[in-house]
Amino acid sequence: MIQMKMFKTVTALAAITMLAACATHTVAEESAMTSTTATKPAARDAVSAFGIGVSDLEASAKFYRDTLGMKEVTRFNLDYMDEIVLAYGKGGGSAIVLMHWTDGSERNYKDNAIKIVYRVPDPKAMADKIRDAGYEIVREPTPVASLGGAVVGFAKDPDGYLIELLPPS
Repeated sequence: MIQMKMFKTVTALAAITMLAACATHTVAEESAMTSTTATKPAARDAVSAFGIGVSDLEASAKFYRDTLGMKEVTRFNLDYMDEIVLAYGKGGGSAIVLMHWTDGSERNYKDNAIKIVYRVPDPKAMADKIRDAGYEIVREPTPVASLGGAVVGFAKDPDGYLIELLPPS
């Protein structure tokens, strides 16, 4: 029961935090835009952020920041968990929340069935960068006939999460 309440609290906090951290403009900018624009673009549904449990917060942050080129948005040190939020640019797109529980509870951080898809200008160059940084390449980025010749590659992060590398859409 306590774990379920904690899970709900973490989920709610993460959702609120991601919406705030990934906002592309301030309230003042929003006010200025609405006063000078006749119509406001329709809001669309989107995934703002997602979180993954990691065994070593700093090692994972290094991978996503230094190897994949994400920027650290913020950090949270909660009573039961530490988090690092990373995104590309100034936000507005999807962010990843690296989560490490500090409450002493047992967690399985390794080789979970999670795939994180990245669209990058050059999947082959990104695979080389990942390999050069000492991480595993599962599948070299090559065309896949059954996907119409789309280039697809796979790597693994420090905890074994599958990283899919695709060219821009």
